[in-house]
Amino acid sequence: MKSSRLASAMLILAVSTTLAACGDADKATTAGSTTPAPTSAAPSAVATSAAATASSPAAGAASDKELCESAKKVSEEMKAELVKVAMTGEASAADYQKILNDLDKKIAAVAATGDGKVATALRAFGAEAAKAAAAADPATAAENPAFEKAGKDISAACKAAGFTLVI
Repeated sequence: MKSSRLASAMLILAVSTTLAACGDADKATTAGSTTPAPTSAAPSAVATSAAATASSPAAGAASDKELCESAKKVSEEMKAELVKVAMTGEASAADYQKILNDLDKKIAAVAATGDGKVATALRAFGAEAAKAAAAADPATAAENPAFEKAGKDISAACKAAGFTLVI
C-alpha cells in the first residue's frame, strides 16, 4: 500500500512539474494561510471558487509570461508541500485533498488574471485538481489522463508563447 501512495505522490509531482513552464522567475514562494475545510464542504467551495474565477478575468489581463511565471511558483509550492508530506510518512487522503484543493485555489487565482490560452489551460488544470480533490481517494483520482492532458496543455500554451518547459 505504501508503494502505491509513493507512486501517487510521484504522479502528482510529475503533473505539477508540468506547471513549471517558463522563465527564470524568482524561486521564492509566498506563504498563504490555509484553513482546512471539512471534507464535505471542500468540493463545493472549490467548485464555486473555480467557477467564479473562470468567468471573470481581471481587467488589464496578465501576459502569458506572467501567467507562466505565476504557475511555476504555484508548482514549486505544491512540490514543497508534497515533499513535506512525504517526509512525515504515509500520506493520507486528507493530505492529498488539501494539496489538490490548494493547487486548485492558487491556479484559479493565477488564471483569473489572464484571458489567453495559458489562462484557459490553467482553468482546465484547476478543474481537474478540484475533481481529484473531491474524490474519496484523491491520489488515485489524480492518476487520470484528463489531469495529465491538462498539465500538458499548460506546457504547450507556454511553449507556444515562446517559453521553455522545465520538466
